[in-house]
Order: sequence, then structure tokens, then C-alpha cells
Amino acid sequence: MNLFDLAAVIVSAAAILAYVNHQVLRLPMTIGVMVLSLGCSLIMVLAGRLGFTSMETWAIQVLAQVDFNEALMHGMLSFLLFAGALHVNLDDLKRQGPIIAVMATVGTVGSTFVNGFLAFWILDLLGIGLPFIYCLVFGALISPTDPIAVIGILRVSGTPKTLETQIVGESLFNDGVAVVVFLVLLGIASGDFDPTPTAVSLLLLEEAGGGIVFGLILGALGIGALRTVDNYSVEALITLAIVMGGYAASFAMHVSGPLAMVVAGLIIGNHGRRWAMSEQTRAHVDTFWELIDEVGNAVLFLLIGLEVLLLAFGASTIAASLLLIPAVLLCRMFWVGLPVLLLQRVMPFSTHAIKILTWAGLRGGISVALALSLPDGPERDTLLVITYVIVIFSIVVQGLTTGPLIRKLDPVPRDAG
Repeated sequence: MNLFDLAAVIVSAAAILAYVNHQVLRLPMTIGVMVLSLGCSLIMVLAGRLGFTSMETWAIQVLAQVDFNEALMHGMLSFLLFAGALHVNLDDLKRQGPIIAVMATVGTVGSTFVNGFLAFWILDLLGIGLPFIYCLVFGALISPTDPIAVIGILRVSGTPKTLETQIVGESLFNDGVAVVVFLVLLGIASGDFDPTPTAVSLLLLEEAGGGIVFGLILGALGIGALRTVDNYSVEALITLAIVMGGYAASFAMHVSGPLAMVVAGLIIGNHGRRWAMSEQTRAHVDTFWELIDEVGNAVLFLLIGLEVLLLAFGASTIAASLLLIPAVLLCRMFWVGLPVLLLQRVMPFSTHAIKILTWAGLRGGISVALALSLPDGPERDTLLVITYVIVIFSIVVQGLTTGPLIRKLDPVPRDAG
């Protein structure tokens, strides 16, 4: 199957499931598409067990041609992060800067180690021998929350602006931090990285710092180009070039592409919108990126739902997954609650902020993609299944109940102190 045929199958399947969801389930589109694709996967697996293997075999052959890690981390993620950052108000983000910075950095690193310790203890309890360093790798890949999965839910659930900004801001920035931590730990596990303080600091500076600086440069170049034209078609194409060209360049320069896209999206979505776009251009660029965001999300969550066909489930790994779901949630509650309690005297937090920040911290495609990037071996097989089960729980259960939880708690903004 050539590339066009493969894309045609995936996009057509996403469109069909999105249509069925809109007409029948009426769930948020990303969750609905994933639930339906997961249902289709389970039906194909059941049919295969009953002797009807042709459909399952064909689906596995199609999925085997899709490198999920490559497709997401080296392609789709650039569009989805830029589109998500494009509509975040920079002034709101600055006001929530301290809590976002702490959760995205200290919280992500702290969660990595606590989740790693919990995974090591639970897996050892179940008789699954996994080296401690790979448990830390798991801690790194499961720690980032997914802005792609949560933004749409927050917009329709009546979330106070301060709380929405905290959740979305953390989700946008902790991806880049988590990827760097993941690469360091995976390099240690494989023996390809010398874990000295100097080496780790240089890698963080190069990847994270370089990504932020490169994002600022992309945003400035984009604004400069946008100010010289007043043609929405050309301006939409310029934003597309920023994303595609900028993301490709970031990998060539070994700086964080995700962070570069978030920063560029914030700059274009705020300063570019204010200084370099006409009202007509704003409307068309917004529509253009909303469409890319919706299509990209549909394809991404379709693939997440279908990945079950490629996994080797076992009783012990499923048991470990079920035990690690509450462990991961408790870990997030601690690393969310600690900075909130420390900072509540100097900045405002909504009522029930810790509960909502914990439950709305959905895991998504980034965790699956990182798990898929692990080298072949028993560690990869175990961690991939565990990651997948946690992500499915997070998107389906947490995703479907986050909105009702927020409406039930009815959080209200309050002053500091």
C-alpha cells in the first residue's frame, strides 16, 4: 500500500467514525472517534478468535505501515501544539506563569521519579522483573498531560478562565520538558548517554532553552512577514510554513520542536493577531487552524483506538496497569497540590483547583508515542501495554467525566491569601 492509499484509508475511517459519533454517540469528537475505533478493534479481535481473521489481518497490515511515534512526534504534534497555543491569551498565561512554570518543570520531573518508584514497586509485587531505570523511563513518558485531549473539554464545561489557563498552559509546556527527561533516561538505560550533571544541564539548555528561543525567532519572523501582506491566503500559508519549516528545522538543530511550536503559536496568536492581521485574515486563519486541529485530532485518536490490535496483552500487565492508574493519579494530585498550596498566598486559585487540576490532567497520544519509541525488548512490550491502558482510561473515563465534575464542583475564582 502506497502512502496516498494509506492516508486515504486512515482519513476515510476517521471521517466515518466522526460522522457516526456526531449522529449517534454525540460525545466530544476526539473521545467519540477513539471509543468507536477501540470498539472496532475489539470486534475485529473477537471475530479473529472465532475464526474470521481476514478483517483483523488486513487492519494489522495497515497499522504496521504506520509508525505512530514518527507520525505524531515528527509531524502531527507540530500542527496540534501550534493550533492549541494559537488561541491561548498571553496575558492570562503571564498571570498564571508561576504555577504553570512549577507544574511544567518541577512537577514533571518530580512525577517522573515518583511514578517510577511506584511502577517499580507494583511491578515487583506482581513478579514482573523490570529494571529500575526503565521504570523511571515509564515515569517520564506517563507524566506529561495532553493539551490535545483536554482543550475542547474545558471550553464547553464552564471552567473559570484562571483554571483553564493553568490546565492548558501546563499541558502545552510540560510536553517539551517530559520529552527531554525521557530522552535523558532512555539514553542512560541504553548506555548512550553519560548522566553527569554537566551533560544533563547542557542537554536541557540545548533542547528546552533552544526550543523556546527558536520559537521566539519563528514568531518574530512570522509577524514580520504577516505585516507586509494583506491577503488571508498568503498569510495562512505563512503560518503553515512556520509550523512545518520550523518544526523540521528544530529537529535539525536538536532543539525542542514541541516547545518551539508552543512559543511560536503564542506569539502569532497574540502579537501577530493584534499587529499583523486584518479582521478578515484573523477569521480565515482561525478557521484554517481550527480545521487542521479537528482533522488532526480525529486521525490521532483513531490511531490510538486501533493500536490495541498490535499489543500483546497479558494478565500480569493488565493487573499492573489497573494498579498503576490510581497510583499515577495520586502522584499527580501530590505534584499539583504541593505548588498550589505553596503559591496560594501570592496568586489566586479557583475553589477545588487541586481536584480539577488532578482529574483534568489527561494522558494522551504523546505518552503512547514515547512508549512506542522504546527499543524492542520485553521492557518495551510491558511498558507499552501499561501506558496504553492508562491512556485509554484517562481519555475515556477522565475525559468524559471532567466536564460533569467541573459543573458539579462549580469552581469560582478567588483572591490570593
